[in-house]
Amino acid sequence: MQIHPQVYIGEVKATLDCGQSAIHKRQVDGPLPLGQLGLEGDEQAEKRFHGGPDRALCHYPAEHYQFWANAYPELESLFTPPAFGENISTQGMTEENVFIGDIYAWGDARIQVTQPRSPCYKLNGLTGVENFSQIMQENGRCGWLYRVIKTGSVSAATPITLLSRNSDISVQEAIMIAFHAPFDEELYQRLLGAAGLSASWSLTMQNRLEHRRIEEFSHRLFGKRG
Repeated sequence: MQIHPQVYIGEVKATLDCGQSAIHKRQVDGPLPLGQLGLEGDEQAEKRFHGGPDRALCHYPAEHYQFWANAYPELESLFTPPAFGENISTQGMTEENVFIGDIYAWGDARIQVTQPRSPCYKLNGLTGVENFSQIMQENGRCGWLYRVIKTGSVSAATPITLLSRNSDISVQEAIMIAFHAPFDEELYQRLLGAAGLSASWSLTMQNRLEHRRIEEFSHRLFGKRG
């Protein structure tokens, strides 16, 4: 199955709702170089949560915006791609049918799914809903991230095509293991065994096994230590 993407890039700017952020992106139709750290002209502000080789691209399913518009009708005009700062928007790819480790052809580049997106507190400022990031995490409509395993030229005109499936853990299951389930050593070992899992998520699962507890989410979700 070939999926035709919409493509977005953005620079880090001072924003009223999200502080220093590149969440406000613009659509690009023509060819773009895709390097190890992402699309040419795309930037990230919060390097702890965004960017780097394992998080070079963010993909968010366009069909989720209808869910958000139904949940927050007063914000309906906001909920359209690329409201959540995604680089790739599609119809037909969701957390259910995309798997950790999947390798896709996109133009002459090759990209691999590494982890779900971990919602962060800037989404609260973006929407004006004080716990929006937590709500996104709880309902699992998070999107996912890629590493670039072969650089190349990509565009909205070049479809995204699945080349190989390398684990049996969907992005949806990874979200459940990381964000929803109680402490479960077997589930963490299962996720650690998923080919292509990002280094940061591998470390998080390993830390849970070593320390016998789930880390706090409050700093990422609300910008607070806790």
